[in-house]
Amino acid sequence: MLGKRLLGKQGLEVSTVGLGCMGMSQSYGPADEAEAIATIHRALDLGVTLFDTAEVYGPYTNEELLGRALKGQRERVIVATKFGMKIEDGKMVGVNSRPKHLKQAVEGSLRRLGMDHIDLLYQHRIDPDVPIEDTVGAMSDLVHEGKVRFLGLSEAGEANIRRAHATFPITALQSEYSLWERNLEPRLIGVLRELGIGLVPFSPLGRGFLTGTARRAEDYPKDDFRHDDPRLQGENYDANMRAAQVVAEIARHKGVKPGQIALAWVLHRGADIVPIPGTKRRTYLEENVAAASITLSVDEIAALDAALPANVVAGARYNEARMAAVDR
Repeated sequence: MLGKRLLGKQGLEVSTVGLGCMGMSQSYGPADEAEAIATIHRALDLGVTLFDTAEVYGPYTNEELLGRALKGQRERVIVATKFGMKIEDGKMVGVNSRPKHLKQAVEGSLRRLGMDHIDLLYQHRIDPDVPIEDTVGAMSDLVHEGKVRFLGLSEAGEANIRRAHATFPITALQSEYSLWERNLEPRLIGVLRELGIGLVPFSPLGRGFLTGTARRAEDYPKDDFRHDDPRLQGENYDANMRAAQVVAEIARHKGVKPGQIALAWVLHRGADIVPIPGTKRRTYLEENVAAASITLSVDEIAALDAALPANVVAGARYNEARMAAVDR
């Protein structure tokens, strides 16, 4: 059974590993609702309590799926969702964190989830047209109304984190972080610890690279998130696969899967870090949960750090349009 961690210093206790639900709604290939719901139920059996979704996943259908799967289990789970995307005709066309829109978005999330409150509400991306104080102020109104328990930010930079936290205590930052993507290390992790904010890394398995299962971008369907991933394209793919070999070598030595080594590395970075590996299949879920019991030696951690330092990965995290939405 999974252990628990305190996510930051605001009192939110969650399972050591959470479950990212985005891929259950066609972001990474065809959806299989029956298997997705079975995966959520298996997560509950294994002690997972943190389930992560967003209005834009689907859009909207992921929250509905999670709500159906968790019906009757509300007291056992911590549900996190995100607002802040402008959605038109079923597609994300920008950001919108204006207070009026924010409150409408949360009402929609509550309706789709079939719940009377959200445990952890994130601003999905910083809206450059709305002062963070206005957004967080409106989010805090929802806390006072009992519709939200804790507040978070996603892909926010230092200045906005500090301004947000000064407005109302921020519990968690959700951002990409892994042995593969270490952009938070030079500055942001220190800022989070200074302020008592937990870190929830998404894509802790490097979008498949660290598990050894990633294919070239062109091998994925055009509606698959990975089809436009610069790190899966051309020479970048070849260079990155070579760099990830050390993960596979350590996994072979320990008799575990490469992805489990990658997750264990993230978990070793601090007790205030709770990764949310995404999967839509029970098999991978069980592997991810088992990673919490893997201990890495000082030498193994040093070998991983040396093989995949921040400047080794070839290619940008996202395409140009997606990178523009990341606040740094």
